Amino acid sequence: MVEWRVRGIRGATTVTENTEAAMSDAVHELIAEIEAHNLFRPEDIVCVFFTVTADLDVIFPAAVARKRPGWNHVPLIDLQQMHVKGSLKRCIRILIQVNTSVAQSAIVHRYLHQAHALRPDLDIQMFS
Repeated sequence: MVEWRVRGIRGATTVTENTEAAMSDAVHELIAEIEAHNLFRPEDIVCVFFTVTADLDVIFPAAVARKRPGWNHVPLIDLQQMHVKGSLKRCIRILIQVNTSVAQSAIVHRYLHQAHALRPDLDIQMFS
């Protein structure tokens, strides 16, 4: 019998500028990377949390994600990342909760561009 559980998939990316185009491209790239390395469908998603640093304020990442095929019924929310002195600028983070039979240790988290510095221990740059 397959045992299903809710698992968390983390990721983050950065953008070079605070523009709709840059943020939209970054969100699509991040989600595509996460989907490419984890086996789930939009209907397996429980919910998605996005956080952005205070220097990103031109578009909601959830509005971008909602345009992806099958994502229009996924519960999405945007939050502002807590400010910490010296922390990474222009950063978009994501937490996707999915129903899956995959073990948490088999989940592939993706940290792209400058966000790689947040979790170098999860490096799979060979797939980038």
